[in-house]
Amino acid sequence: MTKQQKLNETQLRQHVINPQGTGTQIIVSNCGICDASCGVKAILEDGMFQRIIPLPGHPRGSCCPRGIHAPEIVYSPDRLLAPLKRVGPKGTAKFERISWDDALDIIVERLQEIASTYGPEAVCMYTGRGNFEQSLQDIFAPAGTRESSASSLLFPFGSPNTTGVGAICYAAHAMIAPQATFGAYMKDMFQDVDQAELIVVWGANPATDSPPIMLKRIKSAQRRGARVVVIDHRRTETAKATDAQWVGIRPGTDGALALSMIQVLIAEGLYDREFVEKWTLGFDELRDYVQQFTPEATEQITGVSAETIRELARAIAGAKGAVQVMYTGLEYADSGVQNIRATFILWALAGQLDVPGGMNFKMPGSDFPLHTAHVPPPTHVDPIGKDKYPLYYLFRKEAHAMELPRAILEADPYPVRSMIIGGSSIITSYPEPDLWRRCFASLDFMVVIDRFLTADALYADIVLPATTMYEIQSYRTYGPHIQLKRRVIEPRGEARNDFLIYAELARRLGYGHLYPQSEDELLEFVLQGSGVDVETLRAHPEGITLPSPKMVYRKWERGLLRKDGQPGFETPSGKLEITSNLLAAYGYDPLPIYREPAEGPLAAPNLAQIYPLVFNSGARIQADFRSQHHNIPSLLKKAPAPRVTLHPRDAAARGIADGDQVYIVSPRGRVPFVAHVTDDIVPGVIEANMGGGSPIAAEPWRRANVNELTDMDRRDEISGFPVYKTLLCDVVKAEAHYLKATDLLAQQQDTVSRTTADD
Repeated sequence: MTKQQKLNETQLRQHVINPQGTGTQIIVSNCGICDASCGVKAILEDGMFQRIIPLPGHPRGSCCPRGIHAPEIVYSPDRLLAPLKRVGPKGTAKFERISWDDALDIIVERLQEIASTYGPEAVCMYTGRGNFEQSLQDIFAPAGTRESSASSLLFPFGSPNTTGVGAICYAAHAMIAPQATFGAYMKDMFQDVDQAELIVVWGANPATDSPPIMLKRIKSAQRRGARVVVIDHRRTETAKATDAQWVGIRPGTDGALALSMIQVLIAEGLYDREFVEKWTLGFDELRDYVQQFTPEATEQITGVSAETIRELARAIAGAKGAVQVMYTGLEYADSGVQNIRATFILWALAGQLDVPGGMNFKMPGSDFPLHTAHVPPPTHVDPIGKDKYPLYYLFRKEAHAMELPRAILEADPYPVRSMIIGGSSIITSYPEPDLWRRCFASLDFMVVIDRFLTADALYADIVLPATTMYEIQSYRTYGPHIQLKRRVIEPRGEARNDFLIYAELARRLGYGHLYPQSEDELLEFVLQGSGVDVETLRAHPEGITLPSPKMVYRKWERGLLRKDGQPGFETPSGKLEITSNLLAAYGYDPLPIYREPAEGPLAAPNLAQIYPLVFNSGARIQADFRSQHHNIPSLLKKAPAPRVTLHPRDAAARGIADGDQVYIVSPRGRVPFVAHVTDDIVPGVIEANMGGGSPIAAEPWRRANVNELTDMDRRDEISGFPVYKTLLCDVVKAEAHYLKATDLLAQQQDTVSRTTADD
């Protein structure tokens, strides 16, 4: 038994710190692997980070498998530990080590050259999930937005073109849809699982969340008698962990299901009549629209039986507290925003909005009052994509990344010639990786800031090494709770805190005064006016929780949802808008209309003859975090190769057995996977692991970039989000692939000919 294993567990549960840096140290801090920042105790031996355990009583209160393997990630031999300059062709890992001063000088010089030639708007900043450290969002977020994953770093430089992973995640579900319906953000709401009688997990999988704390809450609710229903195309890990009722659904048809349940509520008089009469706009139009979504008709669309639709609608309306647990699963369909709105309206009509156990609004003043610094964007030119997705810009104040290729390759509406990419890998997360490779190869200058060499970094001229979040000092808030994020180890090699890299670039570009320039300055800045100072945080490493206002329900009746203090909702009409004035003002249908997936078995029957399976990707696994960690041996043991999940019926028809090497083929390409055959998925549907394609990943993951199968042109019209979950494909055994590919090509040509003739 090692010294680490002999460590007294009682000691670990105490706040013990050894400041000498020798022997055993226990540092109370936050997990530094993802932005969830769960409270942990980090265990060090002779200054080396060894392991973590959850911090008792912390708001997050858990550790996921990625966090458990944090030391292996922090000490990975693949870590970037010094600035690099390209010496070989783009697309190769041919770099030489240079100093920080030289790297920063080159960046500043090249950005200024490009700005003088094309204008500062020709420089674009992109930030991803690796930059979700809270300080970056609080200090570098664009002014005029409640939430943004983008960075204001280049605003004072003169470029409005900041963007980030928000262009493909979260904003549709948590910003556009609720604002268009309630006039609120999901950030201002919470799901009262702890008091719910019915919990409907819809298009989400808390078992693989970061952290999986919601699963613990659901299990706790279940132990006191709550019913759990999971609506998903898979019997998810959450469904199995809770032995929930699984409602299998064809991907992308969730809006139809919600509208059908609304139809049942109206037909059977189960909706909240008083609420509808006093506090909603557009009910009559909705009542007329949903007549086409009878349970029998909707069964043909969704695959959910009419009996199940009726029973679930009645259960939602009749429960003493029904809550929906949802995240981003419904965003990635042709009518993603409207599908989500339909579920929100269903909950409101069922009387489950802002009631005990329901979908609730937070009390004003419930969150810790941080002082933030959002820099406004320049106004001399619009950011890329504002013209096409104006609602996205309204709430995010950033460019739309899905529109960047037209600016880079076609100079439309103007040229983008340089990019800084922080904490992200666009090539592994966006549709059509080859399109992005062409974009990056054509740029005049590109910088990547990251902890590991990404697929994007292969095209960078300068690569800067960033620390993990175990190597920085910062803070993290969780509602009314704030905790000092204490540095666990010193930065490895020459790696630097992302925040300090951005701050130093700002200083060298001439406007460093706009941002704190050190970690201590940062803490002092954000705590201004909060009533809590740095010394108090240091004295309470477990964190501090401010008192919360007493909960009041049905807040619209008391004027707690509007800025003017009047009763109602913060919408143009002052009511919950079934017909959205906001959507109508921007030219979209004001009703939560359902749009059948354009590349699906009903809308494209000819194509479905060639590609008969409904494609899905995006389901998370515990062995990685998006496209990260496919180079970490312990995590690879949990998922040595990417899998495609398919039903036994579909597998048998193709001669595929569990564990076979297969290809997923679509109209756009082919990608190798390992078959996982199970009845935990709806027949006719597949689920493919996302995240493959990193140059440092194990070979099976390196070859399996699922987005070779997706399409940049298929998007939700409101959010601009790509369709990741309703496309068409087929799965073939590897040895049969080449014959199948020839056959598919012939069928495609025949289909094109017939379609042209029909037109």
